[in-house]
Amino acid sequence: MLLTPVEVALPFREPLFPDNLFGHLVATAVPGVEEWRDGAYRCSLRLPGGPGVVTLPVPDAGSGVVRARLWLTDPADEAAAVARCRSLLDLDADPAAVGAVLAADPVLAPLLHAAPGRRVPGTAHPDEFAVRAVLGQQVSTAAARTHAGRLVQACGDPIQDPDGGLTHLFPTPDRLAEVDPAVLALPDARRQAVLRLVRALAGGTLDLSPGCDVEQARRALLALPGIGPWTVETVAMRALGDRDAFVPTDLGVRAAAVALGLPPTPAALVRAARAWQPWRAYAVQYLWATGTHAVNLLPT
Repeated sequence: MLLTPVEVALPFREPLFPDNLFGHLVATAVPGVEEWRDGAYRCSLRLPGGPGVVTLPVPDAGSGVVRARLWLTDPADEAAAVARCRSLLDLDADPAAVGAVLAADPVLAPLLHAAPGRRVPGTAHPDEFAVRAVLGQQVSTAAARTHAGRLVQACGDPIQDPDGGLTHLFPTPDRLAEVDPAVLALPDARRQAVLRLVRALAGGTLDLSPGCDVEQARRALLALPGIGPWTVETVAMRALGDRDAFVPTDLGVRAAAVALGLPPTPAALVRAARAWQPWRAYAVQYLWATGTHAVNLLPT
């Protein structure tokens, strides 16, 4: 049973540009696990003392804080929940440091001046994000949500959301490692990739926990058949906190490169992106934002 809500002010360094941050989280939200309601992103949390639910509203311009509301099973989980919220919204970012590097590039400078403070959308659960990334390989955002939603309904742990709307926790790797493969309504190659991933996570041969060795995690992910560089870098960027992760083969990144007059091929783009180090993950957010996908738009 979830307890009375806890109101928490989460400070951050201004500026914070919310459109792609909340847009990405909501456009990829898994039904039952995440939702957008009344100007806030909401999600279930798997915490040491039991399930939790968090509501994260778009911060008021110039306020410097996100005013989160937490529902917790165990009040001792407040610090863990806050840490996950900060990871979700990239609230420990230093926009001045990022801007000092990226705005030195004449191609990126106008994009930064138009929308200073873009963040890297994160995750509260790195294992869950990795599973969802593999589910989403080579399919649309909508299809990836559908696949993830089916898994949640079949294998997720039910929860009680006092505000209504959220129904489950995303299933753990241990649970998914034991699932009947028929539950994974996927092409066989991707089904096997998901199963290899969850078995590696459940068996401890792949560690994506906070504070893990990111380079070792990269190598372990890439060693799994069916998981390629795009997925590895996406997990490093959004789940492991590597702010220099880069996805030169991403279709959105390549389309932006062509539109902006940057090198169009992945190898040449990697060379050009050296000027953006150590903040290439933020450069990716600015490149993506040149497109019209829903991930770039503040939800309404």
